[in-house]
Order: sequence, then structure tokens, then C-alpha cells
Amino acid sequence: MGSFLRSRASVVTVPIAPSLNPPPVTGEVLKARIYASIRPELDRIEKAIRRHLASSVPLIEVVGRYIMESGGKRLRPLLMVLSSKLCGYDGDKDAELSVVFEFLHAATLLHDDVVDNAEIRRTKPAANILWGNPAVVLVGDFLYSKAILMTVLHNNIRMLEVLSETTTRMAEGEVLQLIHSDDLETDEPSYMEVILRKTAVLMSAACRIGAILAQAPPDQENALSDYGLHLGIAFQLIDDALDYVGTVDELGKPVGNDLQEGKATLPLIYAMERADAPRRDLIRKVFTAERQSMQDIETVQRLVRELGGVDYTVQRAAEHVASAKNRLDAFPPSPTKSLLEDIADYVLCRRS
Repeated sequence: MGSFLRSRASVVTVPIAPSLNPPPVTGEVLKARIYASIRPELDRIEKAIRRHLASSVPLIEVVGRYIMESGGKRLRPLLMVLSSKLCGYDGDKDAELSVVFEFLHAATLLHDDVVDNAEIRRTKPAANILWGNPAVVLVGDFLYSKAILMTVLHNNIRMLEVLSETTTRMAEGEVLQLIHSDDLETDEPSYMEVILRKTAVLMSAACRIGAILAQAPPDQENALSDYGLHLGIAFQLIDDALDYVGTVDELGKPVGNDLQEGKATLPLIYAMERADAPRRDLIRKVFTAERQSMQDIETVQRLVRELGGVDYTVQRAAEHVASAKNRLDAFPPSPTKSLLEDIADYVLCRRS
């Protein structure tokens, strides 16, 4: 069967669930419950990451360890491991294969920071500030290449097909985002296409390849791919919302970062559509300014909140979380299924 990336329609037409059930517990309780359950898996993933970062070129290992040890959640490799487990996998290759998804994610972070001229990543100086753009780009290339090599070693053409199409779609997403940079006229469908390609397809691929590793039937493979896709969309939408309500400590980057980098994300897009002419002009003036004061940024953040941009974005994220959880109906009850449901719920509660 062809991969989920074969046609755009197969990606974007998964139905959104109409009923939204809020998480029954707080974010902190959910987080504690999730981490208590996944600790053994995370330990295996961390050990595998350290093994595969080894290189005969010292700078690669230094920069690689810096980005890997800067507070990442390991969500993508975890999704792969849990997906394989949900499908009945009981072998020992899951943690090794899951490193592919952390390497790909880290490579995109390194490249993003160069493109965005970022100075902070997860409360620490961005790697490009410490080692310069050329070194960081090349280390990102190494991580991409190593991820492909690690997949090749599993001798599974289906995995390679999914991963190759995923990285192609991610690169397209990066270019789309560049095209829409500094464009305050970006609409919601255009922006959703960017986050679908930049963020959601990698989570979807992690889940799908977990199912492939477990030799799951097509219906379960597709269900997990859809789960990851909706989860990835929700994750990015909450990230967008936090940029207008979070703090530096929570976000690990400057508040209003998207605004400063000329990124019109969904909260701002929605607010612009509903603002009257004076408020639209004010937002546009700040957005297009060569330099923005903290007061300017806080003014736009307040307007976006008042115009419902944050609430609307969270609502859209909640719809995708509900759809992600609905796709797990293809599986019988189990502790792993409950854990994947908890992870989906936590996406809505997270503050970082």
C-alpha cells in the first residue's frame, strides 16, 4: 500500500471530530502520569541517541550533543516506540529505529535557527550563535544523512519510502514558510498547509513506521498515521497560541518570537480577519517594522487575545486532538492506548 504522502487529499481529508471532551485532569497531573509510564522507554531512547551521535569528527558530536541535550521532549521517537508497542511489537529494534525521528527533528531545529537568525533555543544560546551558521547547517545535514542510513540498515523498503517522502514534504514546508515570511495576508488554509508539512508529517511518519515495524495490518497503520498527523497539527497550533500568552521560561525562546520573525501564525491570521481598520493598521505597522519594541509586541499580543485569535487556535487544536484520539478506536483497550490518549490530551495543556 502507498504511503500517506502519496496524495494531498489522503492527508487533509481525515474528518475532524465534532465533539470535544476536555482532559479530565490538569496538565501537571497528566504530565506526571505520562512520564511515570514512559520512563523505561525514554531511558532506552536516550541510550540509543548517545550511541548514534558518535562521530570521528569531534565538532559533529559536540554540536549534536548540544542540541540533543537542550531539553527536547523526545516526543517523536516516543510516538514510534509506543505505536509499535500498540501493534504488538515485542522485539528490541524499536528504540534504535526511533532515533531516526529525533535526528530529523534536531536537524530541522538547527536549520530553522539559521534561517530565522535565532539567538535562543530552549532557554540556551542557539547553536548557530556558538558555532556559526556554516557549522550548524553541516551538522544538520549530518543528522539528516545519519537518519536515512539508520533506516536503510533495517532493510525495509516501506520504511524508506515513508521516510523519504516525509523528508521531502518537510523540505517543501520549510520553503512554503519562507515564501509566506513577512506576509500578513497569509490565510488559514495556506498556514495549515505549512504546519502540516513542517510538523505534522514527521509525527505521522513516526507512528506509521512504528506500525510497519510491528507488521501491523493496513487499517491499524493508517489509523496510527492519522493519529500522528492530527497530534502534530494540534501540537503546532498550541505552540502558536503559546507565543501570545506564554513566558520566556515556558517557551524557551523570546516571547512574541513569531511576530519578531515575521511569521503570521493562526492567532494573528484570525485576529487580522476580525480586526477593524484601525486595529488592522496598528498590527500591520508593528508586524512590518524593522525593529519592534517590547511594548509594541505586547500591544499586538493583547489585540490578538482580545480578537479571539488565541481562543480560536486552541479550539482548532482541540478538534484535532479529538480526531487523533478517535483514530485510536481501531485498537482494543490497553495501557499503551491509554498512554497515547493521555499524550494527545496533554498537548492541549502544555505550557512549553
